[in-house]
Amino acid sequence: MTFSIVAKDHATGQLGVAVASRFFAVGALVPHIRAGKCAVATQAFVSPIWGLEAAARMAADESADAVLADLVARDEGRAQRQIHMIDAEGHSVAYTGESCIDWCGHQIGEGVSVAGNMLAGAAVVADTLAAYQNHMELPFAERLLTAMEAGEAAGGDKRGKQSAALRIHRGEDYPWIDIRADDHSDPLAELRRLYDVAHERYMWFSEGLPTRANFSGTTDRSGIDKAIAAEEDRRKADGRTTRSFATEL
Repeated sequence: MTFSIVAKDHATGQLGVAVASRFFAVGALVPHIRAGKCAVATQAFVSPIWGLEAAARMAADESADAVLADLVARDEGRAQRQIHMIDAEGHSVAYTGESCIDWCGHQIGEGVSVAGNMLAGAAVVADTLAAYQNHMELPFAERLLTAMEAGEAAGGDKRGKQSAALRIHRGEDYPWIDIRADDHSDPLAELRRLYDVAHERYMWFSEGLPTRANFSGTTDRSGIDKAIAAEEDRRKADGRTTRSFATEL
């Protein structure tokens, strides 16, 4: 019912999952990330327990291969499951059960994997992976979105479109960005809009959030306010207006 990409950006250490489906709120169940340790996408006849357990065990330094083998061995529903995941070193593993609905399958590359089921064809996975690998010059989030858009252009979920999500962690247990379109006629386009709106204020605010290394974070928000104002000036200079639906009182 879904196709997704799981990746680690070796330049920044960021871990991310992007996913799209003809299924409501796919971002609520598929992606699981532990900061600096691993990223997982669990899908098909989805078991969120697979995602939660895989992420927790890899975060505790268990190997991805061992975790995957154990999940498959224990689950009587294994034939209908699909999972792919990446560890802290960028090593990926994937599994597609034999009863997953065609087209179904996965591909693994260096620091990235793509998997899907109920797809229009094999090109969905192949084109998603190729687009990611061919756009390494893009920022990580944009690379993931570009890859998913390529998979959608190749046919995506053969039943249609409904939801999509992008989640990225950059060294903390909370996400750096976590955006979802839970019920939308063009969910990947909606993710693009949300990503653009995030750059108006949220991305600048996130730079001051507390971290493991800096428990208090930024307590003087003047620098954040200055950055937000500068971003607004750039947008005006470029002739861009806000894409936000926010309203002012």
